Amino acid sequence: MSLSASYKKWDKLELSDDSDIEGHPNVDKKSLIRWKQRDIHEKRELRKHTIAQLKAQIACNSVLLPRITEIAGALVNPAPPIPPTAYFNSYVERLEKNPSRDCPPGNNPDKPEQTYDGMLLALLRKVGDDARTKVKEANTLDSERDEKITKYLASGMAEHVTKLKETIDNDAAKLAGEEKEQKKHITSEDLHEGFESKYAPPPPEPEPIPHAKFDKGKEKIKTTTTEYEVLNPKAAASTSADKNEDEDEDDETLPDLTPSLEAFSKIPLRAYDKSFEFIQSHRDVIVPGASDALLVAAFRAQSAGKTKYAKQCVHQSLLLQYCEKLGTDGVRVFFRKMVSGDPRAETVFVNDMEGTYKHLVERVNVSLKEQAEASGKEQIQLVPENPNQSISFNVPDGPPPDNLVLEGPQTEGLDVEEVRKALQFRWDVFEAFPTDLQDALKQGTLDAVNKVLGDLDVETAESIVQQLDMAGILNFAEGGIRDETDKAKEKAKEATANAEVA
Repeated sequence: MSLSASYKKWDKLELSDDSDIEGHPNVDKKSLIRWKQRDIHEKRELRKHTIAQLKAQIACNSVLLPRITEIAGALVNPAPPIPPTAYFNSYVERLEKNPSRDCPPGNNPDKPEQTYDGMLLALLRKVGDDARTKVKEANTLDSERDEKITKYLASGMAEHVTKLKETIDNDAAKLAGEEKEQKKHITSEDLHEGFESKYAPPPPEPEPIPHAKFDKGKEKIKTTTTEYEVLNPKAAASTSADKNEDEDEDDETLPDLTPSLEAFSKIPLRAYDKSFEFIQSHRDVIVPGASDALLVAAFRAQSAGKTKYAKQCVHQSLLLQYCEKLGTDGVRVFFRKMVSGDPRAETVFVNDMEGTYKHLVERVNVSLKEQAEASGKEQIQLVPENPNQSISFNVPDGPPPDNLVLEGPQTEGLDVEEVRKALQFRWDVFEAFPTDLQDALKQGTLDAVNKVLGDLDVETAESIVQQLDMAGILNFAEGGIRDETDKAKEKAKEATANAEVA
């Protein structure tokens, strides 16, 4: 019987000094080998660069696709109170005034065109310009203008959704081909360390459960105290009392389950053989505080309605307590009786477990009742994301006038009718609010608006916040250095004067 050796694993080797290489009589073989080696490395680096670029493009387009799809769907099926054109314009305005700094890895968040919001804003501007150009070229009547713009906006966004999906699919196919070609050859990156014999020290003793309480006993220590006469003895006494309270609060910190204890707690009831095997392979289960951590987990599980898991935690906690009470060889003694089926020992343990679980259920019911009595109503409040951000309100004084005039350097290229519709939409939304909310918005303070929102139910408050954002009344601004020079004040006055509506 002959044994044939297989050398297929060497087929993926790419050699630069192949003996079959065909050279030129005027060029030495070493130079040809170096050139081929350089060509191999250049193609390998180009393939790695192409794979990284394709992965980055797919990741970026996968973030933009859901947002573009959402906008396209909102234009086709708009919400009843918000016209499609008003929704589109408010979305563009929000991206212009409050852009996010989120960007793909490697991009500069300080450059708006490299962020996700900047890319989306550029697309929306292009779609909006194309729609307005088509309406203008078609000489559409004013009565049909909104309907035509909505139609062109929806078709433009749907077209970009289709193109982006095709781009992602094509990039994924290219990526699969490049990765398949990359795996055809063995490189230095595929090398790994094989078997190596090293000395492994014995594992250290497991640490106790963090924040666990365990009785260390009370030791009587004789101390000598020196009393000093102070001007305010009550203040000194209050300081020492505060320190004692802080120490008590630290002592009341509850222990948490370690990964080993969490797996140990999921062993079924009365599966003593499995528990014994688990303890033998996980030394960090028999540590101080482990039983307390299991009881805390049982309390939390019972509070969450997980009765089966809570009872398992109580079972495993008492199991550890019994092993500890039976002395240094308690683990072996306890499981020998339980696995052998000693009826007297098992009856005592099961009764203790049932009684402990019943007491736990009573404590959980009392705790839930106290929490229900002490808990207040859920509220919606406006809170800045960071200390440098402020929240203000652009409250309209009334509907836009008939002779609306746009002035200022930033008004070039704006359509007067689109601006009029946006202002009218903002006024309609403001007029629909309750009187107390209108008064709070006119005050311009965040506390006044939060007070009104706190008195409303959650759904109504969320709807109001969404309408404030869509209408452009809610404004987020980042804090910074304010220029208070005379020149800056003059520029601010000019900007305010240009923004007024004639």
